[in-house]
Amino acid sequence: MRRNLKWLMLLGAALLIASVAVYFIHYLIFRDVHHIFIYMVGDIAFVFIEVLMVTLIIHRVLSEREKRQRIEKLNMVIGAFFSEVGTTLLTYFSDFDPKLETIRGDLIVKDDWPGEEFDRVSEKLSRYDYQVEAESIELNQLASFLVDKRGFLLGLIQNPNLLENESFTNLLQAVFHLTEELAARGNVCQITEPDCMHLINDVKRVYSQLVLQWLYYMKHLQLNYPYFFNYAMRTNPFDQTASPFVE
Repeated sequence: MRRNLKWLMLLGAALLIASVAVYFIHYLIFRDVHHIFIYMVGDIAFVFIEVLMVTLIIHRVLSEREKRQRIEKLNMVIGAFFSEVGTTLLTYFSDFDPKLETIRGDLIVKDDWPGEEFDRVSEKLSRYDYQVEAESIELNQLASFLVDKRGFLLGLIQNPNLLENESFTNLLQAVFHLTEELAARGNVCQITEPDCMHLINDVKRVYSQLVLQWLYYMKHLQLNYPYFFNYAMRTNPFDQTASPFVE
């Protein structure tokens, strides 16, 4: 750090000396101090306009463009997650949700939904009490699926674009934690009842975050990728009549 500061100070001093030297040569040739100061003051005055243009306008435009590009890359990551893991987990968890019928209608997303409808459903789902029937869910089957996807999940966690979306990062961490919990137990059928309830709480944590993130992703697809959105509607994990075939 000190070395970099010293180098910057030397560079600044060298540039300042070079500027003074050029002005001095200009004076030696033309002998016109008035002319030198006219242009010097004009150049100094323009510096403030240049700072305004570069810092407040151009820099902000470029920053917003870079941010949009990062968000777009993140949405591609989210899409890959739902394609490989998320949609399957939603189908699996929702099958063991005893109260799913109270929210199923809200999760049948339509292509004519306005943004306000997504916001309304999101608000309702944020208050929903997510439950999973412990006695019905097949933890060994879930463990086999998630352990098989562990390499894929590790790859997603290492993606630097995750910094743009804290909620998806939290979801990914919850899924990875559940995967590690299940993998560490081997045969899940032999666990105790308290241990089973601990795993079910991990499942509910993933389930609650997964539903909200899925809704956000559906909204993104509707706004930006109608053809992807059409397929997502035809494979909606909450729609019992959903089919990938176009009728």
